[in-house]
Amino acid sequence: MVSRRGFLKSGGLALLGVGLLGGIPGFLAEAAASEKISSPYKKKKTLVCIFQRGAMDGLMAVTPFTDDYLKAARPNLFMSAAKSGTGNPLIDLDGRFGLHPAMKAFEPMFREKRLGIVHGIGSPNNTRSHFDAQDYMESGTPFNKGTSSGWLNRAVGLLGHDALTPFTAVSMTSAMPRSFYGDNPSVAISNLQDFAIQMRGNPAGANIAAKSFEDLYDQTASGLLKQTGKESFEAMKMLQKTDVKNYTPANGAVYPNSALGNSLKQIAQLIKMDVGLEVAFAESNGWDTHFNQGTENGIFARNVADLSNSIMALWTDLGTYQDDVTVMTMTEFGRTVHQNGTGGTDHGRASCNFILGNDVSGGLVYGDVKPLAVENLEDGRDLAVTTDFRSVFSSVADKHLAINNDHILFPDWKGDRVNVMKG
Repeated sequence: MVSRRGFLKSGGLALLGVGLLGGIPGFLAEAAASEKISSPYKKKKTLVCIFQRGAMDGLMAVTPFTDDYLKAARPNLFMSAAKSGTGNPLIDLDGRFGLHPAMKAFEPMFREKRLGIVHGIGSPNNTRSHFDAQDYMESGTPFNKGTSSGWLNRAVGLLGHDALTPFTAVSMTSAMPRSFYGDNPSVAISNLQDFAIQMRGNPAGANIAAKSFEDLYDQTASGLLKQTGKESFEAMKMLQKTDVKNYTPANGAVYPNSALGNSLKQIAQLIKMDVGLEVAFAESNGWDTHFNQGTENGIFARNVADLSNSIMALWTDLGTYQDDVTVMTMTEFGRTVHQNGTGGTDHGRASCNFILGNDVSGGLVYGDVKPLAVENLEDGRDLAVTTDFRSVFSSVADKHLAINNDHILFPDWKGDRVNVMKG
């Protein structure tokens, strides 16, 4: 018989589509109804990670606008911070770097020193394959394709809890992301209103997935009830009793009507429900801007507006929970310094990322971005990777989640951390 521990450890749960409200399997509903409504988990620190899939152009998101080499390399894409009276200039952050005007929602957080930016960040593996680069970043092992676990799953294992809640690690995606692969419990939820449970990773996973949940429960009931079953039912009960569909964001927060906006709204709900969420994951797609990238308008501008507005809606919505939350973005690589012939940019190397939180040492653009002369470019074409992504991820995980074991979190890495966090 599979125990609940083994049930959860089998690569995690993927919560996909059956109906949440009134649609939880009967045995869970009965168990929930037999208990008093309560909040069984203490308020915890939560790390929210957002993967920008497709490779964000860091040189357009946060532009070194004083660099004449970049201006020459992008005659149709270069943006200025000069206030000429026409158009929307870059938001001058520090006299050298300018924030894309569509990300104006981020400016107050940067000025208040709650938003930090790391530029020149990327992987030491120079692949320009989306699939491989994402895999390396999510596994946290840039030169080992055989790593079976993701770095966020290993982070869950390092949290030091004897018994985790079913919602310790939640990905607001339709499938389990590579970051959550591994032996520690995690769930993928496409929508809090619509979900069912399927198994992945168990040796008998194919057969289990094909069975109804009631059949699966019959096989696992003994272990489920013996091993933190009450906590599972408490969490399920809280989801069932909450009017998820009619959730009203707090403090006047307005989420974009986008996939990312909806994901972050649901993450806010879980955080404020105190179900024990500690690691949350969401995705932002559409960053592969080979064609018609645009400047103050266009594909890229729409993407960065959605990213910044979604994150700031989450932040506003959290209110008094802000002290417990840090948000960090990531992307597999950046774009070429030179624009291409179709008004876009091609696969490059380094990009930038954003870290938001009250325990962030913000108001700074971290990293080493040299003048973009050809002799300073990686392979003569790309912004060089001068900050290993692991040096940032490990710093955030340590200071925010009190995870201090780089040997497990990022095997084979012995670099120095970038101190983007206070303390």
